[in-house]
Amino acid sequence: MARAFAQAMKAMDKMVPAKLQGVWQHPAGPKTIFFWAPTFKWGLVIAGIADLARPAEKLSVTQSASLAMTGLIWSRYSVVIIPKNWNLFSVNVFLALTGISQLQRIYAYQRKQNTAPMTEQIMEQFEKMFGRIQPSSKKEELESATVTGELGKAEEENR
Repeated sequence: MARAFAQAMKAMDKMVPAKLQGVWQHPAGPKTIFFWAPTFKWGLVIAGIADLARPAEKLSVTQSASLAMTGLIWSRYSVVIIPKNWNLFSVNVFLALTGISQLQRIYAYQRKQNTAPMTEQIMEQFEKMFGRIQPSSKKEELESATVTGELGKAEEENR
């Protein structure tokens, strides 16, 4: 397969105009995976933009947070690697912006509806995935008891 790809690229080298040879021969150009992976990743950005038409109550906090974090992490990575991959950088910046805008929409909707704050929903998802976080001090136990409504019980234990 690699031999067929190399032969196809060699044949196409002759068809690329002289003005585009710099882009064509670039270490992150169309002859490499470093070009095509971020190019197809634009599909995630387009899907995120299409989700702007969806009602906020149908958006996923975990999905939006994942897209935002992925975009932020890989944006940083794309300017540290050699060769610098500006296609990867731009797609990840837009991915982060799309995820953050969706999180903002979810948060605004929840505030308007007076439903559980987004942080509680994220913590519930975290606890489902990793289990409940055990407090490490009496102060944290009191804070935890306050949140869960067991403050009277925790106060009695501390007396």
